[in-house]
Amino acid sequence: MKENFRDVATFENNEKWNNAIKREKTLYSRNNDIRSEFERDYTRIIHSQAYRRLKHKTQVFFAPENDHICTRIEHVVLVESISYTIAKNLGLNTELTKAIATAHDLGHSPFGHQGEKILSEISQRDIGETFWHEKNGLDLVDKIEILENPNGNLQNLDLTYAVRDGIISHCGEIDENKLKPRNECIDLSDYKTPNQFAPYTWEACVVKIADKISYLGRDIIDGVTLGILDEQLDELYNLLNVSRDKKINNTTIIHDLIYDLCSNSSIENGLCFSDDMFNVVNKLKMFNYQNIYLSEKLENSTDYFKIIINKIYEVLKNSFYDKDKTNEREKVRFLYPDVINDFEIWLKNYWNLERNSNNENEILFDVNDLKSYSKAIIYYISGMTDNYAISTYNKIIRF
Repeated sequence: MKENFRDVATFENNEKWNNAIKREKTLYSRNNDIRSEFERDYTRIIHSQAYRRLKHKTQVFFAPENDHICTRIEHVVLVESISYTIAKNLGLNTELTKAIATAHDLGHSPFGHQGEKILSEISQRDIGETFWHEKNGLDLVDKIEILENPNGNLQNLDLTYAVRDGIISHCGEIDENKLKPRNECIDLSDYKTPNQFAPYTWEACVVKIADKISYLGRDIIDGVTLGILDEQLDELYNLLNVSRDKKINNTTIIHDLIYDLCSNSSIENGLCFSDDMFNVVNKLKMFNYQNIYLSEKLENSTDYFKIIINKIYEVLKNSFYDKDKTNEREKVRFLYPDVINDFEIWLKNYWNLERNSNNENEILFDVNDLKSYSKAIIYYISGMTDNYAISTYNKIIRF
């Protein structure tokens, strides 16, 4: 174990500590709480409904009949495991790393990155904003997810700055073979595009790289299992420089990437691979895009996802109250009562009309403003699981 990052780890002796543990609002406290601030974040994350829904969200392969193909929640667990191993070896704060890793993909929509792209097209058209899962993840933990406090009142998650920063900073490509945190404690609303800023902590940098290691390795294994890489196995063996008597599996790919990263990283050079391994990483990324993410089999599902998401959005948007279109609105509510009712049960936690007395979370949406109403629909759809989106669509089309 190297622990050569111990002096820059996010502990109390770090100059970033007070900013790292800062919360936007004061979270309730107990006299007998034995958890650290980051441990509190972690437990708030795993008790959230958004975390539980990840088990029914697509990672890469939609609706596989094989139960052993990676789902979004399994990907999150893999990132948590990989980032923990790296952080522990380097001497970083594993509690912070674990919280960021566990929350990093909470903002993903149904149907993986294809669903994200479809929602972004809708959002750009009707709201003038790009939808991206890292920003949606930050909005979700800041505004959407609610938990009961000890008094039974509903409050937002109110996570620490370091964890919130790690969520919105986790994605984006690593073009240079080094990754270091930024020094500035910026307002996270300054993020306008993915990968705009480096993460604030070394721990968030670890999660950012662990995310890449996880999906590069596991997506290949799933592709091999599903048989869509049968014709590319020779290319893959050559790329990994693995002899044919060895099996291509997580041990072959993920272990070597972790070991190489830990062996070559330093405070001076940042988190980095050896030049040879960084070359392999880039080739693996290209291999995955060409043979997995852009494969015909995956592309075929995009039209299906577009129909489902666009139809749900259209129906809910038509339920907006417009005094000039009262008859049309009432017709929509008559035709799709369950769909509208389910949406309004969710919406009443955030709308500017009367709410339940235990709602202490922020009011987000003006139901008399079409743009605000449309944004609420996008948040609502983004939180759906694959199964719930399909079920909602089926309610729309069936008699």
